[in-house]
Amino acid sequence: MTLKKFIPVLLLPLSLAACGGDDRRVPPRPVGARPITLNIPTSKETQACFADLSRVGIRYSPLPDRDYGGRCSLIGAVQLVDIGLPVTGIKGMRCGVARAFVGWARNAIAPAAHQMLGSDVVRVETMGTYACRNVVGRSGSPARLSGHATGNAVDVSAFILRDGRRISIEKDWRSGDEQVRAFLQTIHGSACKRFGTVLSPDYNAAHYNHLHLEDDRARFCR
Repeated sequence: MTLKKFIPVLLLPLSLAACGGDDRRVPPRPVGARPITLNIPTSKETQACFADLSRVGIRYSPLPDRDYGGRCSLIGAVQLVDIGLPVTGIKGMRCGVARAFVGWARNAIAPAAHQMLGSDVVRVETMGTYACRNVVGRSGSPARLSGHATGNAVDVSAFILRDGRRISIEKDWRSGDEQVRAFLQTIHGSACKRFGTVLSPDYNAAHYNHLHLEDDRARFCR
């Protein structure tokens, strides 16, 4: 992504914090089936999400609706190009989770780092968005499809500061540095207000190195 100077006073509308899914469903196809492009109309919810991103100057590309088989799909998805803050690892993601992520990055991560750590965030590192797989770290059966399988989740792993520090979930979630720990707890709390499901190292061992952020209206924060 193109690095742009972050402007702390830029605020997103409240609608950016709202969770949103998509009202269309794809008939199941077998695992391993060849991906197909779906010829379906863009939902009103997705159109409104596109408009929200454009309204606040986010550069993005709408992606074709695709069915990857095994109930994995990308519908109403975007590729974020430039949100004013470089982000690594993100690919296709549903517009609703992209909108919430933008609001969180601009209005929670950036100001919290500036105010609490005394340095600006110059990069957010993620472990990706879309992945056709089941939920990891879950015992019992049946297996449940991950939010990543529909591009409805993003895993955030670290934050790079202008002063050279790298604040990571893996090494700093329980940091001995009170300010660093408070920063991570603050942005975790903000994420819980913007996403439906937020999972941290406090949830289970599978999340020891990232925050899982999902746009599913579940209101589950751990």
